[in-house]
This record gives sequence, structure tokens and C-alpha cells, in this order.
Amino acid sequence: MKFLDELNEAQLQAVLSHDGPNMVIAGAGSGKTKVLTYRIAYLLGEKGVDAFNILALTFTNKAAKEMKERIGHIVGNSEAQNLWMGTFHSVFAKILRIEAEKIGFPRNFTIYDTDDSKNLIKSIVKEMNLDEKVYKPGQVYGRISSAKNNLISPQAYLQNAQAIMDDRMSGKPRVGEIYALYQKRLYKASAMDFDDLLFNTNILLRDHPDVLHKYQHKFKYILVDEYQDTNFSQYLIVKKLAAAFENICVVGDDAQSIYAFRGANIQNILNFKKDYPDTKMFKLEQNYRSTGNIVKAANSVIWKNKDQIKKEVWTQNEEGEKITVLRAGSDNEEGNQVASFIFDVKMNNQVQNKDIAILYRTNAQSRAMEEALRRRNIPYKIFGGLSFYQRKEVKDLLAYFRTVINPNDEESLKRIVNYPARGIGDTTLSKIIMASNESDKSIWYILENIKVLPLGLNQPTRERLDQFVQMIKSFASGLEKENVYDLALRIAQTTGILKELYSDKTPEGVSRYDNLQELLNGVKEFSEENKDDTERTLADFMQEIALLTDNDKDDEDNFDKVSMMTVHASKGLEFPYVFIVGLEENLFPSQLSIESREELEEERRLFYVALTRAKKRATLSYATTRFKWGNIQHSEPSRFIEEIDTSFLDYSFTLGGIKPKQTAFEDEFSSYFNKPKTSQSLNESFQFKQKPNLTKVSQTSASLGSVGQGDDPTLFKEGMAVSHDRFGEGKIIEIQGDLPNVKAVIEFKAHGVKQLLLKFAKLKILN
Repeated sequence: MKFLDELNEAQLQAVLSHDGPNMVIAGAGSGKTKVLTYRIAYLLGEKGVDAFNILALTFTNKAAKEMKERIGHIVGNSEAQNLWMGTFHSVFAKILRIEAEKIGFPRNFTIYDTDDSKNLIKSIVKEMNLDEKVYKPGQVYGRISSAKNNLISPQAYLQNAQAIMDDRMSGKPRVGEIYALYQKRLYKASAMDFDDLLFNTNILLRDHPDVLHKYQHKFKYILVDEYQDTNFSQYLIVKKLAAAFENICVVGDDAQSIYAFRGANIQNILNFKKDYPDTKMFKLEQNYRSTGNIVKAANSVIWKNKDQIKKEVWTQNEEGEKITVLRAGSDNEEGNQVASFIFDVKMNNQVQNKDIAILYRTNAQSRAMEEALRRRNIPYKIFGGLSFYQRKEVKDLLAYFRTVINPNDEESLKRIVNYPARGIGDTTLSKIIMASNESDKSIWYILENIKVLPLGLNQPTRERLDQFVQMIKSFASGLEKENVYDLALRIAQTTGILKELYSDKTPEGVSRYDNLQELLNGVKEFSEENKDDTERTLADFMQEIALLTDNDKDDEDNFDKVSMMTVHASKGLEFPYVFIVGLEENLFPSQLSIESREELEEERRLFYVALTRAKKRATLSYATTRFKWGNIQHSEPSRFIEEIDTSFLDYSFTLGGIKPKQTAFEDEFSSYFNKPKTSQSLNESFQFKQKPNLTKVSQTSASLGSVGQGDDPTLFKEGMAVSHDRFGEGKIIEIQGDLPNVKAVIEFKAHGVKQLLLKFAKLKILN
């Protein structure tokens, strides 16, 4: 088979070993997706395995789609379409659709996304008369999610002494009650949240041996991508399904396990050989992505971890540039330096914006970077912002779709019952919800019987509610008969949503109308995809939307912009030029993650992931001071910089872009980073005995006009003409104070006399 000729020896062996338990440890950029793809193609084309007997689990729909397309090119699209391939949630949602009635759910159950779940929790907190500032929906949802991922039911949670103690310690003693009521309301609404798709699959396989036997013998070959990211719930499902044949192949990299906060358990991959003693292990160690310097630097850091499967990633790529280290005086100065370097990289290397990424540990760090990029007119895109499917007008129409499919979906029903406005106020809705809760019947049941139930509503209100019910039923009658696009368009038109937005001629209104048109275009494209040779339904479309992962949600504004995101969001991506910012102790590594070796090792893996996103050049930056809670706090450089072998680092630009004429400065760095470490803090060690004579400006700093950017106040003298970004041109009339807090009194032409702290002023010398 010719496609196998594209593999290196390690990849080939991993593909050909098709029977029994196999573990493929794939270093960053080593071609693991190719191995997984070709392994499936080999099973189909060479070993004659029926596609219906292969289960392949990924973490994004995008990855599954790309793999299926590549497999289709090799063995034919019709055969590839028969694979059970997709995310854990999408595959098990498919199984639950088939088997749902066995666990008391209808097949048309709704899947709640995170926003739906938080809204439901918010309603419950309000009904229980709890303080919403204490029982924040996001925090409560996270607690419930964690419990479900560890297969702890509401009943078990309420009996778990540790869980009860943790809730009391956090000031939220009634989380267990909220969890129980939340789950009850989901069931009443015929809905499952994301975590339920895994939780209920475990229940299904546990309580129904016939179902377990059915799928064990259906899935004779099981493949799992990114196995290091699996949680306990996912691990247990895979283990049960693989028990009959043990033809299981897991692919992953323990060095890139970074999702413990979501429940991922690195022990799943570290202990794989204990679960399957006959495991054959293959290591993919050749990196095809990054330069030699980046690969070796990343190795020198990750080798510090104790809990790992040893491997040595290497590359035949060019050595490339050393990793640049930038030191800034403040977080704002760091933003300016990074933006300046990006500008310089673009000018000198003809690089597009989309080839550049800025990675940070927390979303809050984006502010200084955004401001600096805007000042230089460098377009950027923040990943993790509001996605298309989270926009209000889109969610409104999707709520109609969901209600038509499953009228018991209370969150969707409450969202649309008076949108567009039809004279059904909050008081009316409150009476309906109260009747629903007291009778333990769904809101839809109350609405269906609105004419006969004694709710204290006047006749016109009852008529309006009944008209709403009849409208939803008329849409539902078309679920099996109408083309999915025709039905979606009829819903958008009949409900009045399109008309309402079309009549709003403000720029925002036009944009919202365009978004609905785009949603309908998406339904049209979906309806024309002839998948499995069957007619696609509105329920199929809604399931596909509900199961989109963050990496699947493309934004129409992504064209040629610098990418900004947290390191967690960057996993699986790659960029020619990567800037990792905020590399300071208590920030990266996080202050919350240095209390134990396990937590610190996860932070180190996170840094390893960040560094290995870079293909050509990586730049690390940190600030010596940073605003936190309104106060300036001094920062120490991250230990992760120290852990990189200094032969792979370039410190030439650590003084605000100014390169020293003499070697004293570089000698100071060399002596610091190579001497034996003590418990003395980095900040204490990081003191210069004597300021180097800074007279030579590097090419980078000259191109940026950054001469005298505050790091060396000794450059400024009385009588100098200077320029400031905000105040314009002026003249220094007095120098005051001692190092490092030297101030300059400057008379500006347009703004009069100002007193500026030189280490933060970023002045440019004009003469």
C-alpha cells in the first residue's frame, strides 16, 4: 500500500501492529494524526476490517472530520463514512439516541451547552433564595461537572463527607442540594448536559449488560486520540468497551497532559501498561514541526518532570534562531516590547499576521497586549471570545429549533415564549413556572393545558399562550415531512424573528440579521450534505451544533490576524512565530499550582506545550513589575526560563531592546543562569553589580525607535529634547531622585510641565 511509504520507521511499526493493546507515545510535532489515520486506513484496506467495527475517539469534531477525509482519500469516502469516528461526546450521544429509553429518556432529548446549564443553575439558585454572589452559576456548574466526571451522582454527592466539607469550607454548603435539583430539572426537561453524555453512557453500560455486550462486539477495534486528556468517566467507558477483544490503540503524549482542571487524569496514560500487561509501546520522537533549538530547549525543560514516559524528541530540521528572552519593567512595557518585536518580525521577514501567536497563562493578560497591538495598527483575534453560536440572535432561533424538537426543554421554552414580544409578561411566566414546579410537570404540559388549569390568568393571555402552543405544534408536524432547511426557514419567518431584525436598520441590527442569514445558510449546507445516504433532520443539525468544541468554532473574522489565546487554548495548533508572555513566578507557573509536585509538573507540561507550538522562532517575555489588584507588585522571572539550557537562549534584548556594547551584561546573565542554585530568590540573585555601558543599539531597537525606553535612566540628561507617546515633544528641565526611581521634570510643548518616572516613561531621545 503506497500510502505507507510516507511513514518513517517508528510510524510504520505503530501502524502495522494492529492487534492487541498498543500505546503510541507521540512527541510534539511527530505526526501522531498521520499514524492514527493510516492505522485505520490499514485496518480497512489491508486487513479487511469492517468500518462499522471500528470506533475512533477524538477530542474535537474538526480532528475527526480531517481524519475521516484523509481516510476517504485512501480507501474511498463511502467506506470512511461508515466509521464510528468523532468526539467522545458525539459518539456517545449517538449511542444514547439509540438506547436512551432504557435509562428513561426519549430519543429526542436536548443537549444543554454550558450557557444553558449555567442559566438553569441561576434559576435554581434564585428559586432557593440563595445569594447569587456566593452561589455563582459558573462555580456551581464547575463543581457539578467535576462530580459527574468522577461518576458521583447527586445522591452519592449528598452522602460524600469530603464533598460536603469542601462545600462548607468554600462557603457554599448547599451545592449538593442544587446538584440534586439541577439533575431533576434536566430529567423533567428531557435534557442532558455535556457531562451527562458520558455519565449516562456509564450508567447505560453498567445497568444493561445486553447493551454492553452489543457494543463490545460491535467495536472490535478501538482507537483513542489524545489519551492523556481522558478523565475517569471516559477511561471507564473505553475500558469496558475494549474488554472483549482488547484491540485498543491509544495515542498521546504524557508531556502534553494539561487539562487536570477539567478532570483529565495523566495516570490513565502512565498506567496503561498496568491495565493491559501485553501492551506494545511505540515512541514517535522525530519532530517535523520545530527548529532544532526549539526542540532541544523544550526537551531540557520537560525532562525535569518525574512522572513521565521517557523519550527524546529530535528533529532533522535546521537549528534555527535561538529563543529570544525579553525583560520588561512593567506589564504595559511588556506589551509594547512584544508588539514592537511583532512589527519588526513582519517588516524583516515578510511575515503575515496569521503566522504569529501570543500565548499567555490567563485571559486577563490580554489587555496590555491588545492595547499595544492597537497602537501599532496590528490586527489581532482573541481565541475564546464570543463564538458565532453564542450570539443572542443565533441562540434565540436555535432555541425555537430545540423547542420544536423537544418541547419539554424548559430553558429554550422560557427564552422564546415571549420573543418576539407576544404579550406574555414575567408575571404570567412566573405563574406558569410555579405551577410546573408544584405539580412536577413540565412547563410545556402546563401550556398545553392552559385553558383548563386554574392559574389565575385572564382570557386574552390564555389565548396568546394557546396560539404559541399551536404554532410550535405546527412546526413539529414538519419534523419528519419537511426538508430541514425549509422547516428552519419557516420557523424563522413565522415566529417573526427575521422580520423584527430586518426592521432594525442600525448597524447592530443589520449585523444581527446577517447572523441569522448565516445560520440559515449553515442549515442549507447541512441539508445538502448527503451523509449516510439518509435525509438529514433538524434534530441532526442541532446535535451537530450542540457538540461543537471550542476548536471547531470558526469565526469569520480570523483572516490574517495575530492570534491571542491562553496556552490551554493553543494545544493542537502551531504557528511559525510564537510569543509566550508573562513568564513570571506566581503567574506562569501559577501561584495556585506550586503547592505540590503534581501541580508544578502540570504547569511545566503547559509551558512545554506553549514552547512546542512554535515552528521557526519562539520569544519568551516577562515583566519585573505587574499591576495586581490595583497595586504594583514586583515579579521574579519564571523558573521555566531558568530550566532551559542557556545555549538555546538569546538575552540580547532583555534591556528594552538595547544591546550592550560590552559583554558585561551577557556575562551577568551567564553567571546567573549557570551557577548552582540556592534557595535565594531569583529576584535577589538577579542584581547587576554595575550597569553596562549601553551605547550600541540593535537592529531591532533601532527600527522601533526605542532608544532610551526607561530601562536605563542614566541615558537622560537635563536639556535633552525628548518625545513621549502621549504628551508629544518636550525638553527635560530637571532630573530628580535616585536609581531606580529617577524622575524627569519635562516641559512639553502641548501639555506643559509633567513629572515622569523614567523607568516607565518610554521616552525617545530626539538629540
